[in-house]
Amino acid sequence: MLVAVINNCGNIYSVDYALRRLGIEPVLTTDPKILSKADKIIFPGQGEASTTMQHLRESGLDQFILEWRKPFMGICIGMQLMCNHSEEGDADCLGIFDTKVTRFIPTSQREKVPHMGWNSIYNLQTEFLPANLENSYVYYVHSYYVALCKETVATTDYTLPFSAALQKENYYATQFHPEKSGSVGELILKKWLIEK
Repeated sequence: MLVAVINNCGNIYSVDYALRRLGIEPVLTTDPKILSKADKIIFPGQGEASTTMQHLRESGLDQFILEWRKPFMGICIGMQLMCNHSEEGDADCLGIFDTKVTRFIPTSQREKVPHMGWNSIYNLQTEFLPANLENSYVYYVHSYYVALCKETVATTDYTLPFSAALQKENYYATQFHPEKSGSVGELILKKWLIEK
């Protein structure tokens, strides 16, 4: 099985390392010709929405992603760019998920932005997040969130309930970082890689 990682923004190497721990040697690339040979694609990263979308458009990866019909997973900003629009840089995004990305507004002094650290996921509604992970803790680093929507398949609370994961057809996405989420994240990646 060939797994490709879109090498378009930060945090690529923690994903590469997590996959190698699972016995997979991924290809890191932004070349559509190489990506087209993959069985599965992961779009991870940390970065700024409008800049990253510009890179996708300049390389033709925006259309490539929209036309891809095999399993595809977005992580963190990868998930956010799969939505319609992001407040970060007022960016029009890919529109795979019919929802928008909004900046957190703290409601108390205890709530810091970015939301960084461990938080629980609940209301799991997809086979790629096993039911026994209900209320498990995963790792987050983000200042923007995706509101709950029809494609929400897991929820987390921070200032308000938001989408921890989204799914539509062959597209999967997590706001949290499975590659940094210890044994829980490893199980999520393994299940997606083996069963999807």
